[in-house]
Parts: sequence; C-alpha cells; structure tokens
Amino acid sequence: MWNNQPGTDLTIKSDCQARGGNNVPALRILVADDDDAVRTALARMVESLGHQVVAEARDGRETVDLAEVTSPDLLLLDIRMPHMDGLQAAKIITEKAVLPIVIVTAHSDQHLIEEASEVGVFSYLVKPMTTDRLAAAIATAQARFQDLQLLREEVGDLERALESRKLVERAKGIIMRDMSVGEQDAYRWLKRTSSRSNQKLGEVARRIVALDSSPRK
Repeated sequence: MWNNQPGTDLTIKSDCQARGGNNVPALRILVADDDDAVRTALARMVESLGHQVVAEARDGRETVDLAEVTSPDLLLLDIRMPHMDGLQAAKIITEKAVLPIVIVTAHSDQHLIEEASEVGVFSYLVKPMTTDRLAAAIATAQARFQDLQLLREEVGDLERALESRKLVERAKGIIMRDMSVGEQDAYRWLKRTSSRSNQKLGEVARRIVALDSSPRK
C-alpha cells in the first residue's frame, strides 16, 4: 500500500487554489450540451474566463461535425446528449486529433471516470456548475494534455503515450485509495515522485500498478 508516511511530501491544496482562470492562455472552446439553458450558461462562463466559444453543439453528432470544422483548442462536452453521447463523440474526435476534453456530468461516478479516461477525457465538471469549478476543470485538462505531450516525447509515439496515460490514471486511483487524498493531490504526488526520482512518469505509474497487483502477504 502507498501510505502517507512521515516524511512523504504531499501538499494538500485544491486545484482551484493551485490554478486560476487567468493562468490559462485564452483558448478556442467548443461547448456541447443538449439543454439550451445549460449550454448558454456554460458559454457565458467560458467567455467570462477570457476564452472564446468557437461553436455550440446540441447533440453528439453535431459536436463531431463542428469539431472538424472549427478545430477547437478544447472541448466542453455534456455526457448525456441525443444521437450520440459525449463519450462516443470524444472517441471519434480524438481518433483524428487528440485535444483537451472536459466532460460535464451530474454524478462523479468512478466507472464513468474510468470509461471517460479510455477515450481521452482529461477533466470533469460536476454539476452544479460554477465559474471557479469550470476554471479549475479547464486548467486541469490543459495540464494533463501537456503531460500527455511529455509522455509522447518519453515513449516516442502517441499510441504508447496514451497507454502510459492509462497507467498514470490507474496509479493515481491507487494513491487516492491508499493515501486517502483527492485526485489532484494524487496526481501532484506522482509528478513530484517522477521528478525527484529522475524517472519517467509512465515508469513510476507502472511500478505503482505492479506493486498493487502483486500478491499481498
């Protein structure tokens, strides 16, 4: 188990405190939600943070079409939409181009989070929405996307980088469970350990997953 033993450097700080909307460069964002009121509210929040809404989609199919036309910097997708849900849309879009994706959901469900991770989702916005939560979700998605680029440099290609990212997500879950910390703190612990041990992030994650999978005495 990965316990928070004395001497373990784990700074507990919420992502809202660590990052703010003003710390993220202005982005071109596609907003997708089948609820007109929610979509409008999301678009206004996006613009209040200094970003640009390049398009608004009302269903999954329209999301895919608009993403291809507008080439946004980031996608903000509702999980439940007609014709095609947010995860299906995200999968199709990321098969052509990998980009930061934030999923909007009413429930923080672990199975949903794991499924979303498989298709390339980088962050989550749990309803009820606030501007602060949106800013944190966008910042998290951007940071994880940049880490994916680093993983890609480490392993040499996108496919292997995506596999390494899945290991990182699994390792993060193990740390959250064993240290009783939140998602952001677990992720920061992984990055700090990678830096201090001079090991690649994917390798640190692989070791944690392997140790957790080994028979316990």
